[in-house]
Amino acid sequence: MPTRSARTTWTGGLEDGTGTVSLVSSGVGSYEVSFPKRAADDAGGTTSPEELIAAAHTSCFAMQFSALLGAAGGSDISLDVSADVTLRPDPAGGFRISGIALTVGGSAAGVDSESFAKIAQDAKASCPVSKALAGTDITLDIAG
Repeated sequence: MPTRSARTTWTGGLEDGTGTVSLVSSGVGSYEVSFPKRAADDAGGTTSPEELIAAAHTSCFAMQFSALLGAAGGSDISLDVSADVTLRPDPAGGFRISGIALTVGGSAAGVDSESFAKIAQDAKASCPVSKALAGTDITLDIAG
């Protein structure tokens, strides 16, 4: 399996500095990062590590969930996955990602709602990004 790469360049201190995250492997883009905007309610067009983790987690979970649904006999699979990644002060100092809330809605022909929910939980547990973030509390809500 391949290794994927990203790169960040940073200039300045934490409060006055800025950076650029580049998605090197795919080349699909570069995105500005800034700590003040990371900590603000309005990101103002600037991304953050938490948003990038949310993007990685939703895409990984969707892939894993679709694979498990297919293995369970599901077809015509349609999923809508979102993730909220929360940054909070760490009592030990600095900051930490205190939780990730995944929400999934969708359907798969041949899979009833009870099985859909069980398979979603299995996908949350077995998604490689979930495994990588195992030290973080990850919840899952199956949208009606």
